[in-house]
Amino acid sequence: MSITINLYYTGKGDAARKFAEKMEASGIAETIRNEDGNERYEYLFPMNDPETILLIDSWSSQDALDIHHASPMMAQIAALRKKYDLHMKAERYISADTPESENQFIRK
Repeated sequence: MSITINLYYTGKGDAARKFAEKMEASGIAETIRNEDGNERYEYLFPMNDPETILLIDSWSSQDALDIHHASPMMAQIAALRKKYDLHMKAERYISADTPESENQFIRK
C-alpha cells in the first residue's frame, strides 16, 4: 500500500513556481526524497494554470508520513509557503492493484 497526496500550491504570479525552485535549490526536496518511506516527491506544472504547481508526494505507509510531518523541515516548508503567500488544496489517495479489466487501457 502507498499513500499519495497531491498538493496544489497556488499563489500570485510566479510565486508557486519560485517556491518549488527554492525547495529544490535549498536541498529540502532532495532531503525529503531520501527519507525512509518516501516513494515520490515531484513538482509538476499544470499547463492550464500558471499560478499553481502540483506536488505529488507518495509514502510507503502512514507511519512514514507521520514521521515526515513531525520532522524539523516541516517548519522550513511552512516558512517558505508563508514567504510566497501560497494557498493549498490537497487530495489523498491510497494505492490499489490495477484491476485486470483496466489493463487493456494502459499502454506500456
